[in-house]
Amino acid sequence: METRIERSNTALVVIDLQKGIVGMPTAPHAAPDVVANAAKLADACRALGIPVFLVRVATSPDGKDRLSPAVDGDGGWGRMQLPADWSEIVPAMGPKPGDFVVTKRQWGAFYGTELDLELRRRGIRTIILCGIATTIGVESTARFAYEYGYDQIFIEDASSDRDADGHARAFATTFPRMGRVRATADILAALGR
Repeated sequence: METRIERSNTALVVIDLQKGIVGMPTAPHAAPDVVANAAKLADACRALGIPVFLVRVATSPDGKDRLSPAVDGDGGWGRMQLPADWSEIVPAMGPKPGDFVVTKRQWGAFYGTELDLELRRRGIRTIILCGIATTIGVESTARFAYEYGYDQIFIEDASSDRDADGHARAFATTFPRMGRVRATADILAALGR
């Protein structure tokens, strides 16, 4: 399936490839493989002048900005004591000169951040989206992006989750309803890399 990418109105958005999240177990793809694929995409985009947005989740020192509603399941990092470097983007991803770093306080990268504003100011209509975790940060960001009218390309092998079944469901049922699902190699080929 051919993938056409209009470089002038496309951006790469990478979700939560930061030390604290990349250090957790992931499936079906190991976190180092996800980082390696996302880094290839970022390098190709940078070389072509396509903006790269590196999104990370962080919390204030007092933790008062963490989400903490009552839940039946695992509350995740919202209730943990986090190491000082937990929200640092992994070195393989950068940031490099010209990259945009977006800090979020919840699952999705749009709510309460400048991401939408910065994309629109640059005339971005299509986002290439990847990261960890598929069913949390990536999917939450994707739902907002869809409702905001962005075209999306989801990179299956540059994303992973804490649960392989959840990842598979998102890429088989949810993401095809909001955009196009591709592999890293497909995007690199479309970019001539």
